[in-house]
Amino acid sequence: MRGDGFGAILQDAEIPRTIPVDPARLGRIVPTNFVGLSYELAELADASFFSPANTELVAFFKRLSPSGVLRIGGNTSEFCWFRATPATTAIALRTPPGDLSQRWMPHRLFVIEPNAIETLAGFLQATGWQAIYGLNYGNSTPERAATEAAFVASRLGRHLLFFQIGNEPDFYKDANNGVRPASWGFQDYVREWLGYADAISARVPQARFGGPDTGASSDWVIRFGDEVAPKLGSRLAALTGHYYAEGPPDTPSTTTARLLRGDPRMAQQTAAIVQAADAHGLQYRMTEGNSCYRGGKPGMSNAFAATLWGADYMLQLASLGCAGVNLHGGKSTVLSAGLGDHNPGAKILPAGQHRRTNGFYTPISSEDGDPVEAMPLFYGMMFAEYFAGGQFLNVPQPANPECRLYVAQRAGRLTIGIINKSLHPATIQLRLQGTNVKAMQALRLAAPSLHSEQVTFGGAAVAAKTAAWKPLKTETVKVRDGMLLLTTGTGAVLLQES
Repeated sequence: MRGDGFGAILQDAEIPRTIPVDPARLGRIVPTNFVGLSYELAELADASFFSPANTELVAFFKRLSPSGVLRIGGNTSEFCWFRATPATTAIALRTPPGDLSQRWMPHRLFVIEPNAIETLAGFLQATGWQAIYGLNYGNSTPERAATEAAFVASRLGRHLLFFQIGNEPDFYKDANNGVRPASWGFQDYVREWLGYADAISARVPQARFGGPDTGASSDWVIRFGDEVAPKLGSRLAALTGHYYAEGPPDTPSTTTARLLRGDPRMAQQTAAIVQAADAHGLQYRMTEGNSCYRGGKPGMSNAFAATLWGADYMLQLASLGCAGVNLHGGKSTVLSAGLGDHNPGAKILPAGQHRRTNGFYTPISSEDGDPVEAMPLFYGMMFAEYFAGGQFLNVPQPANPECRLYVAQRAGRLTIGIINKSLHPATIQLRLQGTNVKAMQALRLAAPSLHSEQVTFGGAAVAAKTAAWKPLKTETVKVRDGMLLLTTGTGAVLLQES
């Protein structure tokens, strides 16, 4: 049996123990809107970006999911202001002392005009997606937030999933951020946050909220649920937080090997947050994250390694009960602005090697003057989307920790994902218990190497501009006496019941 595009004949792969797949061992249900994207709120400074007239971007959103979730927030959300009327004046910034050019925050303003919300509404209608809308908390007021929220709610309507107030408040007191004093803490945050939520609810009685959208403090997420859920009741829709696997990009410790090896603490923290969300009748959504913070690392975040990391990370979170994952991206200029106009990933690139200056991790490339196109991470997200709307089966994992197995059923039919992040072939043998499956159709995620940007799914790439995609290579994998045997090289295989 051949590999996944690496050209090796896998004759000597070790046959592992048989893994039972029992349809009676039901796990978590994956929401149909599980797959999502995250962008900076400052993208709305250009009303033509999230617009139904941006047909290329619309096509890529629709290719990724028919019912995804767009989260708009990020660092720049704390520096955006909404010009509700021509007479509305700009906000006043809270700025830390010292040289602002050395800080990793924008510390400059971005204005959002009403027509940007109008075009956003049209974009969501064209894609079929919903939005999580981030409101400025670091440098705004409850009254301004309520005015903006009322306009957003009136225009987005059913496409508005919920509001978020603020971005990564656990970093507010840090010298780099500086929007709150060094003595400011969680209790101050909750008190102020509730003031914003009440002001918004007074203007938008049907408003729903998510929070706390922390950058690194999983304990804040759990405490937020415990303290805010009893006060807000049904107005609180979700617990939210961020996760970046590695970073920064220009440090030697940020490597592909470390990324693919993973961090067991991530699963432990996710499980604890999901348990807390369940206790309050809430969902947990990872609203911003990626392979490497501060824009991603070239050669890793924009390569096949990110494809495999993304597919595995999203499905692992889904299997743990996370209701959705929004991976961050956008235009280089906007992502750079969100980092105080720093571009650490570009520092490790030879001059002129890549047209991007930031956002190497973005799932969709949408640089000015270039066609919109799928980046390697997009393919991992496509892989995960096949599980949306299904229900996981609890199955043992392969003995090799770099090989992951996910099994779900939807409408009584099996979907199996095998992700091999190692450099060695993996052979998986499954016993399909209590089923009449005779064969499954397989699509392979493949690339020439872990560092390659040339990714295919089912032997085909997603076309630039149009997002057209149709598998060119579909394999039939026979199931004999309830046993399925499959070998794969470095890559991933999606199997669907015929």
